[in-house]
Amino acid sequence: MYSYVARQAILDVEEKIVGYELLFRNGVENAFPDICPDQATSQILTSNHLTRGLESITDGKCTYINFFEDTLINRFPESLDPKNVVIEILESVEISEELLDACRALKKQGYRLALDDHNFDPVWDIFLPYIDTIKVDVRQFNILQISKYVRRIAGSGVNLLAEKVETREEFEQLKTLGFQLFQGYFFARPEIFKSKQIVANKLNLLQLISEAGSAQLNIDKVSEILAQDVALSYKLLRFINSAGFSTSQQITSLKHAIVYMGEAEVKKFISLLALANLSGDKPDEIMVLSLARARFCGHIAQMRGDDENPPMAFLVGMLSLVDALLDEPMDALAGKLPIADEIKQGLVEQKGILGLYLKLALSYEQAQWDEVETLAMALKAPIDHIHEFYQESLAWADRICNCERSAA
Repeated sequence: MYSYVARQAILDVEEKIVGYELLFRNGVENAFPDICPDQATSQILTSNHLTRGLESITDGKCTYINFFEDTLINRFPESLDPKNVVIEILESVEISEELLDACRALKKQGYRLALDDHNFDPVWDIFLPYIDTIKVDVRQFNILQISKYVRRIAGSGVNLLAEKVETREEFEQLKTLGFQLFQGYFFARPEIFKSKQIVANKLNLLQLISEAGSAQLNIDKVSEILAQDVALSYKLLRFINSAGFSTSQQITSLKHAIVYMGEAEVKKFISLLALANLSGDKPDEIMVLSLARARFCGHIAQMRGDDENPPMAFLVGMLSLVDALLDEPMDALAGKLPIADEIKQGLVEQKGILGLYLKLALSYEQAQWDEVETLAMALKAPIDHIHEFYQESLAWADRICNCERSAA
């Protein structure tokens, strides 16, 4: 399964690219599909920010993203780095005190805000103290109307961005009116980017939504659900590795991740996934194998009496095929996650005790029985236990995926 996003360049008066606006797409057709704006924004975040990272699409330049009413009020932008993003407020949102409060809070946290397709209505003036950029669709107004508005807001300190600029004459004329930023077919048409998507298990997502609706979050239950789904686990770790959390914290287990985030942020994460409707395709062999490895590595660590390693061992197995899911090198992907160094070492180099657990799982899968015996001796793990653990782990993974097929 693949996700699609378009980017359109934003340039300054010297025609240098200073950023990109990201536009949701559901296929190679370069047009916005017929879905609600909140869902489109959520899919951009879950399919791009929480997988490959927005910086890989925008070449590290500033990212402009549209947000509608619900995503703004629920503070979804807080999962993004304020240094690298501009939050665009769609012109069709309903003005409310809640929306104004959300803008105040985002501005206080260092986010830059833009009014998208601004219609010059004075009702938006109360937002201007929190707005950095006003985007004007130059196809919607004549030059006289635009000039009159520019004079009215003179001194407000906002930048002006001209959208849908199509000719050199328009570009030069808008520069003289004081526009500092420009976007349109005169410079560049939107480019489509296609990337491999990690598909979340539909049943697991529904269970998470149910748990998020409870008055008090059951951390053990949420951990259990996440432990059955590599897509959700990976996105959770990417969510933590965002501007809203300290990057100094090293995560050792899924439960640790949930406790560290706190109930409010976990519920926000679940809402984000739910809104994006990550149902996707049926589980494939890679997903089954990821679950089996996770369970197996956890069994081995528990058998050895490692108090700390069972959850870390589970996470090593769970994430061991993320590179295959995303078609990216494991070292690059591990660098994007706030996981403990032991987990990264196990995933990337297959070294350390966690690396040995993963090596044992891989050797068993590939029927490399001499290697299995060597590793079993090094880990002081009886061969008959290894056989039992692997068969149980594979059956457990199959059972979870069969539940999804039955629920579909």
